[in-house]
Amino acid sequence: MRKIWLIAATAMLVASGSAAHAADDPAAVKSEDGKYLDKEGNPTFKVAADGTVDWYTYSGYRRYHSECHVCHGPDGMGSTYAPALQESLKTMSYPDFMGIVASGRKNVSSSQENVMPAFGDNPNVACYMDDLYIYLRARAHDAVGRVRPAKREDKPDAYTQAEKTCMGAK
Repeated sequence: MRKIWLIAATAMLVASGSAAHAADDPAAVKSEDGKYLDKEGNPTFKVAADGTVDWYTYSGYRRYHSECHVCHGPDGMGSTYAPALQESLKTMSYPDFMGIVASGRKNVSSSQENVMPAFGDNPNVACYMDDLYIYLRARAHDAVGRVRPAKREDKPDAYTQAEKTCMGAK
C-alpha cells in the first residue's frame, strides 16, 4: 500500500508541472469532506475568527512535532541541522513538498551536505503528508502561532476512513 502511495505521489508531481506555490493566495475556497482547498485545488488551512483551526492543521501540528521537529526545529523554524520549513513553504509547491517528503533529497555544496531522508514508506509520515503540508502552510502565512492550536474542528469521517486505509486497518 505504501509503495503504491509513493508511486501516486511521484505521478502527481510529474503531472502537475508548475503548480501553485504556497506563496500564492492560501484562502480556502471550498471544502471536500472536511479538507479545505485553495483556488488552485491545493490543500490549505482554515482558521476561524475565534482561532478554531481545521482538523488537518491540528493534525499536522501533532504529526510535525512527532516526526519532523527533531531535524527542522520547533514549529518549522529550522535548526542548524535542517532548514526552516516555515520559510520553505512560502515558495514550495504542493507537488514539490510531496515529492521531497516521499522520495527525499540531497543537497551538496562545497561547505556542507544536507540529506532529507525518504519518508514514503513510513506510514506515520506518508499517511499524513497533507496534514503536514497544511500545518506548515499555515505557519508560512502566520495563520497559526508556535503553540498547539487551542480549538479545532472535529475529525471528519472521511479522514478517519482514509487514515484507517492508509495505516492498513481493516
